[in-house]
Amino acid sequence: MKSADLTRFCAGSLAGYPLRTGLMFLAMAIGVASVVILTALGEGARIYVSQQFSSLGTHLLIVIPGRSETTGGPPPLLGETPRDLTIDDAMALLRSSAVRKVAPIMIGGALVSYENRSREVFIMGSTPDLYDVRDLKIAQGRFLPKGDVDRAEAVCVLGQKLKTELFGNTSPLGRFVRIGQRRFRVIGVLTKKGQSLGMDISDVAIIPVASSSALFNQSSLFRILIQAANTDAVARAKRSVLETIRNRHDGEDDITIITQDALLSTFDRILKVLTYAVAAIAAISLTVAGILIMNIMLIAVSQRTAEIGLLKAIGAPGSQIMRIFISESAMLSLVGAAAGLIVSALGVMVIGRLFPFFPVRAPFWAPVAAVAVAVGAGLLFGWLPAKRAADFDPVLALSSR
Repeated sequence: MKSADLTRFCAGSLAGYPLRTGLMFLAMAIGVASVVILTALGEGARIYVSQQFSSLGTHLLIVIPGRSETTGGPPPLLGETPRDLTIDDAMALLRSSAVRKVAPIMIGGALVSYENRSREVFIMGSTPDLYDVRDLKIAQGRFLPKGDVDRAEAVCVLGQKLKTELFGNTSPLGRFVRIGQRRFRVIGVLTKKGQSLGMDISDVAIIPVASSSALFNQSSLFRILIQAANTDAVARAKRSVLETIRNRHDGEDDITIITQDALLSTFDRILKVLTYAVAAIAAISLTVAGILIMNIMLIAVSQRTAEIGLLKAIGAPGSQIMRIFISESAMLSLVGAAAGLIVSALGVMVIGRLFPFFPVRAPFWAPVAAVAVAVGAGLLFGWLPAKRAADFDPVLALSSR
């Protein structure tokens, strides 16, 4: 039997039993779609985390007060620290040639108000270097002015969301807002940046670190953000920071340094493994679909006993009978897999529309692997019914026994 004739024969056989064919087709399509969509979600999570870390800036080191081995927990649950990090500690780190910029961070919560509007937000105290270290962008005005870090100037930069809540479409530049019990002049507005490691940069007010110290009556820093001179200088910058703080803190290694690349690579590995695991779980549905094909094909063989007997009676060998039934399984698997790819593409599109901030995209290997597993399952589980049909005795088959 020629390939074209075999294709027409198989298509006719499948079309003759629409309910049976539809069930097998649906099972395979759902299996392929689930593999692609779930891997797309896993890959999207990996890309999203990468983007979150990239939004922090480049060549970044994060200095956290306290040693991670103090309690065995992750930062910031670090236990007691012998000495707080101070602004002087942060400025001392600039002496290293491996360090390009340093941004001390002081965090507190306060009510920001303008006329009859107010909003409780995070207040971030820092220096002008924060602009480059965190890769911020200005929509209006300018960022914190350069000058003495110990000078408590009454100026602030608002996040885009905070500006909208307080001023609407009116320009806030030059106007005064009240932060806690102090008045600050608005000199700039950030562009929308969104969430970054749990903090919405669009909903903060940034003031000089000395002003933050006076506002919250504290001298200890929440974090020190460091931008290394380049990628190759990150390790050297880390050693320099440890040595500098050790010398300033009476020989104590009482800080934890987290590098951006180390965090990113760790999360990347975890999420890649998670994506593979999810894909493997979803592939089980293709195995279930293959078993369904086998069971329904076994029923089909019993329903088509007379047809098989007639084919064998006119000289069709057992190998030809096997070829017919295996071809039907392969055709079902291919068409079902194609439908599954279409459904998965629509599913990814819908998820992307519903959650535009989440980059849902399937890795290149997912559709290929899903189709390969689908066809493989169809051929594997189609073999037993085909073998049973090929072993029929033509006389008994023609008598429908």
